[in-house]
Amino acid sequence: MPRVLVTPAVYRDGHGPWRQVLEDAGFEIVIPPVNCMQISSADFLEHLKGIDGTLAGIEQYNREVFAGSKLKVVARIGVGYDAVDVQAATEHGVVVAITPGTNEHSVAEQAIALITAVFRDTARRDREIRAGQWRRDCPRRLAGNTIGLLGLGRIGRAIIPRCQGLGLQVVGYDPFAKPGLAAELGIRLGTFDEIISQADIVSLHMPCTAETTNLINAATLGRMKPGAVLINTSRGGLVDEDALVASLTAGHLSGAGLDVCKVEPLPSDSPLRALDNVVFSPHLGGIDQTALDAMGIVAAECVVDVLSGRWPESCIVNPKVRPAST
Repeated sequence: MPRVLVTPAVYRDGHGPWRQVLEDAGFEIVIPPVNCMQISSADFLEHLKGIDGTLAGIEQYNREVFAGSKLKVVARIGVGYDAVDVQAATEHGVVVAITPGTNEHSVAEQAIALITAVFRDTARRDREIRAGQWRRDCPRRLAGNTIGLLGLGRIGRAIIPRCQGLGLQVVGYDPFAKPGLAAELGIRLGTFDEIISQADIVSLHMPCTAETTNLINAATLGRMKPGAVLINTSRGGLVDEDALVASLTAGHLSGAGLDVCKVEPLPSDSPLRALDNVVFSPHLGGIDQTALDAMGIVAAECVVDVLSGRWPESCIVNPKVRPAST
């Protein structure tokens, strides 16, 4: 009987439609007693003994993990896979899958929530009222501003009509944009430098790779408009947090909304904690209940397919591992 380790904290109670998918296939479900995101590779390998596949969270799947386990498939909950060493997985014959088309609306809603919270100064006013203050000086109006979307995949595209509905002008950058995409989406495209220098709000929707790590740094922040806002619902590794702190402290950026950080949970000594012009959320972007159910089902189906000799092509990150028989 194949054994599947289910690591996301949001599935720790063992309930959800993903469970039925695995049980109907005759698979054994194993839920670790610890948060695998916060343990060493050596400790993680202890939980992977006898495991054939995982419904994976954002724990690290590195070369040591693939070399020391007998994993055949890692199905990530969501569409990001920067915590997975895909090259090492491929070398060890492990299929890496994601769940496209399941959570873009959840991330889009979280981005909008952060944008409105920063512009209307919601979190700070809430704290002040609880402390006995009643400050009524004017916040900024959101409508009429320009938002620059860096990345126009499923999530970036899902944000566009929401932004337009709020009266924002939308511009975008995507190095893989196909001809005609701007007309299809009803927006204007520009270069990276054009977008970050023209936008009042810069919203990140790109994967974190070797090329995009610290894409938002002292130099790029310096090219953003004075008073601009940064929104990150993508990956914490895209942002040089020291440079962001410096820009926010100096007043060049007026605020930031962060659903993701370089280290999660955000360390207690992070200087970002001291800034009252930053609104945080704890990596909630892709996990409303509808998205959780959809991601769990697709990830479980990927595990079942791979371990049953089928090939869920639209979900596979590393197609080179495909056996000739599938």
